[in-house]
Amino acid sequence: MTEFPPVPDRVDPPFRDGERAGVEAWLEFHRATLLQKCAGLSAEQLGERSVPPSSLSLRGLVRHMTEVERSWFRRVLAGQQVQPLYYGPDDEDGDFDAIGRDTDHPDTDTAVARELAAFTAELEVSRALAAEHESLDDVGAALRRGERVSLRWIYLHMIEEYARHNGHADLLRERIDGATGD
Repeated sequence: MTEFPPVPDRVDPPFRDGERAGVEAWLEFHRATLLQKCAGLSAEQLGERSVPPSSLSLRGLVRHMTEVERSWFRRVLAGQQVQPLYYGPDDEDGDFDAIGRDTDHPDTDTAVARELAAFTAELEVSRALAAEHESLDDVGAALRRGERVSLRWIYLHMIEEYARHNGHADLLRERIDGATGD
């Protein structure tokens, strides 16, 4: 069975709070939701696909959200030149499609443990980079489609991205073992 990182408590965001605390709380809520949807499953279960021809899986969602965190916080906000972990120019959907083609770690448990560790480490980097900015109006160092992007926009986009994919995760988890929930 895959060594799963501790699942953070999923805390309901406050009903009355300032804007920054509110968007940060919602993002943390959704990050924890994805990890909860994956918790307790084997590496094989995490890699189970939804329905053909889709390559969607919980493992793929973790890989995808690792890339999304890297892109928005490292590349756009901080201006870092980091390479993707799971996709490339010849495999744009590698975060989903390349599962099972992992040549570095052919052992599935090892590969999944490495991917979960990369995800949780990336969350720490994202939090640290965001904390360097005092205002939600601060803009990132890099352009996105030729435009400057505010930290507020990044937070809101991340909440939307997680919310959409957590809906997928909920359906995937229910299909795998019948578990349902928030």
